[in-house]
Amino acid sequence: MSSSLPSWLAAALPDAGAGHARLSVARLADEKTLGRGGWNLSSPAFRNNEGLDPCFTADEEDAVAPPLEWTVPPPGAMELVLIVEDADSAGDDAACHWAVWGLPAQKGMLLEGEVPPRVGKNAHGNSEWLLPAPPREDDAHSFVFQIFAVDLPLTLMPGADRADVIAAIEGHVVAAAVLTGTYKRAAEEEGWVDEEEFE
Repeated sequence: MSSSLPSWLAAALPDAGAGHARLSVARLADEKTLGRGGWNLSSPAFRNNEGLDPCFTADEEDAVAPPLEWTVPPPGAMELVLIVEDADSAGDDAACHWAVWGLPAQKGMLLEGEVPPRVGKNAHGNSEWLLPAPPREDDAHSFVFQIFAVDLPLTLMPGADRADVIAAIEGHVVAAAVLTGTYKRAAEEEGWVDEEEFE
């Protein structure tokens, strides 16, 4: 991934930091494809750059993925791909929370907790929505939902991961759109035991 954030992406991510340069969209899209034809990704559960409800995170039992909606993609799209990454995670790459493909190239949505047609492995190696759980001492993390319209149907096998998805769609993105949800975990209460620290 590039070490610097492209100006066209910075304009779409006004609160972006250095970590946003590691996002898949920085590699796969460009000034022409981002938001092409007014293509838009949104959620009825949160506005762009606003906080995620805890019911979509590791801080609530029975948490699920948030609902998403997108407008009609531009001509030339044959399939839609969704990648969700934590732009503020540690490491060389932004942590992958969701890798989804097989979405029809049309106006559509994913309902709250809905299982998509095809789900690849997240940063923990599981084929599901990875519940956001940033370190409690960190400022709010940016979870960037990136949707890509591609000009070919994907033939990825079950168990594919983000790298496989990126390799399959690189050079085939006809449009892209982004949506950011932020999340900061509450400080630990006295006597609270964070189970993740013992994993």
